[in-house]
Amino acid sequence: MTEFATFFELGFRHIVGPDALDHILFLVALAALYRLSDVRAVFWVVTAFTVGHSVTLALAVMKLVTLPQSLIEFLIPATIVLAGLENIVAQVRGSGGHALRYRPAVAAAFGLVHGAGFANYLASMFVESIAVPLLGFNVGIEIGQLAVLAAIAIALTALDRALALARRPASRWEVHPVRVITVSLLVVAFGLHITLQRLPW
Repeated sequence: MTEFATFFELGFRHIVGPDALDHILFLVALAALYRLSDVRAVFWVVTAFTVGHSVTLALAVMKLVTLPQSLIEFLIPATIVLAGLENIVAQVRGSGGHALRYRPAVAAAFGLVHGAGFANYLASMFVESIAVPLLGFNVGIEIGQLAVLAAIAIALTALDRALALARRPASRWEVHPVRVITVSLLVVAFGLHITLQRLPW
């Protein structure tokens, strides 16, 4: 197996494996606001998140930036909580469209934090040259991310249909806001639990 393929596999497993719950929950929080028809908006959010974590990943692996492991491990689930709360506030205020417009900027900022988490994992492995491992690892993460997002999209669409079937004709509530708030509350609960477990003090 080539060096690129080795680190590609490591990156892919790092985002889809059982230890990636915090990253997967963050992707759920990012995706919860969207419908299946919002492909273009999702693309920009994922691209922004990719840019954010790629920048920090490169800087940290090249040792241009040093970040405390305990702080990063705490901040990652904190971003989950914040993203979930943002979803809920946007729905309660009826400002979901506004939230979608600035979501790429939020994703990029939070991507900086997640990139540091990826970097700590990669930097723990000895490599003589970082160029190929860094590229392979980053591509593996992105492919894994797309796979996770595809699964999330299927799950959210199925939930929308289930809620639509359960909704009575005379009901005034709408499926999408209910789904966004329900999913976001679950994400916030899990994220808060992980955050409290990782308090750095």
